[in-house]
Amino acid sequence: MSKAKTDKISPDLDTPSDLPQAAVDTISVSLNTLLADAFALYLKTKNFHWHVSGRHFHDYHLLLDEQSEAIFATTDQLAERVRKLGGATLKSIGDIAKHQTIKDNDDDYVPPREMLRELMEDNKHMAAAMRKAHKLADEQEDSGTAGLLETFIDETERRTWFLFEASRQEGSNAA
Repeated sequence: MSKAKTDKISPDLDTPSDLPQAAVDTISVSLNTLLADAFALYLKTKNFHWHVSGRHFHDYHLLLDEQSEAIFATTDQLAERVRKLGGATLKSIGDIAKHQTIKDNDDDYVPPREMLRELMEDNKHMAAAMRKAHKLADEQEDSGTAGLLETFIDETERRTWFLFEASRQEGSNAA
């Protein structure tokens, strides 16, 4: 999975931590998966932002731009958390591709409502993965990671809600 300190991290990058090495390794793997998914979701959201069309173009274009910026803002904090713990983080696009669980969408055209629904499902996936990482951090007594993830879970749930509301059929509670 991820390269952690036990995978021969350079002595120049050997950040001290009071957490046991096994905890550092486990949490680093979890955070690197979240980081890869954040990059994948950022790019998918930007892709849909660039290619949205139709009568709601302006609103969807702005919504997706705002959401992509919020997703991208998490990447540095996730990566820096891995480093604070003493782990190694992702290093390349290829490394991201190896770790991501969010599926890419390379279709030439995606109808706007399908874009919103797909992003809603991806954000739900991210929230669930963050909850699992939070549980792992709690088990390892890593309150720093748990606290960071609590904020990100709330932000992800907000994105999910906005995407749900924007994708609903007119005059209906149906998604």
